Amino acid sequence: MANVGTTASPARARQAALPRVGGGTSLDFATLTGVTGAFALILAAMALGGSLGSFFHPPAVLIVIGGTFMVTTASYSFREVARAQRLMLRAVLYEQSKPSAAALRVIALADRARKGGSVLELQKVLPELRGDSFLYKAVGLVVDGVPGDELQAILDRELDSTMRRHHRSAGILRRAGEVAPAMGLIGTLVGLVQMLGQLEDPSSIGPAMAVALLTTFYGAILANMVFLPLASKLERNAGVEAQVKQIYALGAASIARQENPRRLEVALNATLPPTERVRFFD
Repeated sequence: MANVGTTASPARARQAALPRVGGGTSLDFATLTGVTGAFALILAAMALGGSLGSFFHPPAVLIVIGGTFMVTTASYSFREVARAQRLMLRAVLYEQSKPSAAALRVIALADRARKGGSVLELQKVLPELRGDSFLYKAVGLVVDGVPGDELQAILDRELDSTMRRHHRSAGILRRAGEVAPAMGLIGTLVGLVQMLGQLEDPSSIGPAMAVALLTTFYGAILANMVFLPLASKLERNAGVEAQVKQIYALGAASIARQENPRRLEVALNATLPPTERVRFFD
């Protein structure tokens, strides 16, 4: 089987199964370790400095978390906000995509079509591609005889639509990251007004000051430790997904044009970083 950065003989390439693109659904330990580690350090510092209970204040939680959700929803729609919440899970639990494996897979498809003498040869491998809806659609269009230029235009439009959805979801998280500190500031003002309005009652100063300080604390935590890091990770994952789908679109168009698979290999390597370039042929 052809490997990244290694040479595979044509004989072995003919017998090789289609390379896998994803490493299966797995945990992103970088995201998981970063977020949980940051929370653990803050909780440890809070515990060492006093009681953890003093950092929990229901009115402050209501202002920051509830207010952030409501204001963010006002900026978008219920459906978009719900989709963004689901996509937050993809920052921690996601299907690993490997552009180099995607390049090998599409080259293998091109080589199979060329050796079979017709793009109809790829109809035999369509069942193997059902797990990847974009590649399945691309190869299905090739088998249906869609011309290469038209096929690439169709796939590029679908890719653009998918990436816009992903970036919109990341944008919702970034918007929440902007709103959370603002809601913290609003909560601080609420607490200060309450405190100044009841200076004659010393027992009311403490709870009002707690609202004033803890809302700012909650807003900073949500923005800088949850929303903004997850938005960055979603954008990073979307970039990898876009690269994989661009490889599929380029490969499917090349197969539809009946170009030499070696030429496709050169074209795909031009889009990959030097450390991830592939060698399918001698």
